[in-house]
Amino acid sequence: MPHKFIVIFKYSYLLTFKHASKVALCKQDAKTKKHTKGKHRDETNRRSFSNNHKQSGTNPRKNFWMNVTLAQSNKEWNETIPSHENIIYACFGGLSNTGITAALASLEAVKELGLAKVSIGCLAGISTKVPSVIGKTKVANKVITVDGCPMQCSKKVVEEAGFAIDKSIVLVRDIGMKKKALHEDIGKDLKPVMQYISEEDVKKAKEIIIKSVLGEE
Repeated sequence: MPHKFIVIFKYSYLLTFKHASKVALCKQDAKTKKHTKGKHRDETNRRSFSNNHKQSGTNPRKNFWMNVTLAQSNKEWNETIPSHENIIYACFGGLSNTGITAALASLEAVKELGLAKVSIGCLAGISTKVPSVIGKTKVANKVITVDGCPMQCSKKVVEEAGFAIDKSIVLVRDIGMKKKALHEDIGKDLKPVMQYISEEDVKKAKEIIIKSVLGEE
């Protein structure tokens, strides 16, 4: 009798243990599925959010800070604020030696004359009617454009924005530069960018810009 009792007890214990193990596994599976489902839902929502803004071309965080910056820029500017005496609008085209030279020469002129006397305006800002850029251009004594080639992009942009130009400088015309499109050497003998720039051309262009600012041309 005791022997039968022990066998029955062991059998009952095994059944109970198996049942408990099965219950535990079921709970674990349910928890895993719930976690995976939640994770999948979060990932789906994230992708949906990202795709929606990719399609619309917007980014709420980025747009927020852009709006804040624009509001600050517009609020801080009015025509009673001291500004640069003269404004240069230069071609900053990095696709050719002439555009790069126009940019470097303009910067060298500003370095020599100082920011109170002259500064380089933002071509993108004037073309998109940024109030602070428009305002600073309005109060400038002189508006000077510096273009590398006969396309005269900076001159056209400034005129399109409604401003008269006091002096238009074109490097191929005024210092005899020869335009070199940098893409022409791709796959051939492509050099580091500054090897396409002549220090002598930068110096000549800078001198013309300075004379234009000072009214000595």
